[in-house]
Amino acid sequence: MYCYRHPNRETYVSCSECGRPICAECMTPAPVGQRCPEHSGKPQGVRRVTSGARRTAFEGTGALVTKALIGLNVLVYVVTAAQGAGLNSPGGSLFDKWLLYGPFVAKGDWWRLITAAFLHASLIHIGFNMYFLWFAGAPVEAALGRGRFLLLYLVSGLAGSAGALVLDPNTPTVGASGAIFGILGAALVMERQRNFVLGGSALGLIVINLILSFVLSNISIGGHIGGLIGGILCTLVLSSFGRGHAAYSRLGLWGIAGVLGVGLLSIAVAYLKVRGYA
Repeated sequence: MYCYRHPNRETYVSCSECGRPICAECMTPAPVGQRCPEHSGKPQGVRRVTSGARRTAFEGTGALVTKALIGLNVLVYVVTAAQGAGLNSPGGSLFDKWLLYGPFVAKGDWWRLITAAFLHASLIHIGFNMYFLWFAGAPVEAALGRGRFLLLYLVSGLAGSAGALVLDPNTPTVGASGAIFGILGAALVMERQRNFVLGGSALGLIVINLILSFVLSNISIGGHIGGLIGGILCTLVLSSFGRGHAAYSRLGLWGIAGVLGVGLLSIAVAYLKVRGYA
């Protein structure tokens, strides 16, 4: 086993509360066994339940960034449905100004690389994406923290747009699936570091959704693959390429610069692909 906070440190000790492997630096002696930093000093038994209830009543259920992103996506969908032909046929000026389309990006509409991630083409499209954003986003946000998670989401959205343009710049593309694949990529890296944010199912979910991307019609394969690569790269940067842990390592200036660098690389790839399409 390897410490869940320091993946390069082998250990034979697990937290007596949650069972995660911990190294000597992360251990805190408990009445029975050792505890990890998250469970050291926390009240147990009845005190644990009552304090948890008070904390939940005060803080809510967490995942604030995930909830905000879902709310923003739904709001944009309602606006585009009102401007378009109804709930199942969004359109209008906002939709036209925000969708991803290679020739428009080549003319200078660079905002489309991120705004397209907040548009959806139908009720089924937004329903599936928002369900999956909540399912995968909430636990990943809880592990990474709000700031890192928001950076991951936005940069993965840029990477998804770059991937969509690389494979098919002349097809209009919308949807949050590139950013959601970035979340799955982050979960895959963290689960390789023994932080099982999705219960060890990250790889399986990625494989299933990639198969569906190739089987189903009207799916942006490039967007999904690009977002996945972006999410993996962001999380590797956050974990100093395996020398630390994406969730617990200090972010620092270089960490922020590295994640932003993935975003800039995505923009550069998009530019190299669409130049000349205007």
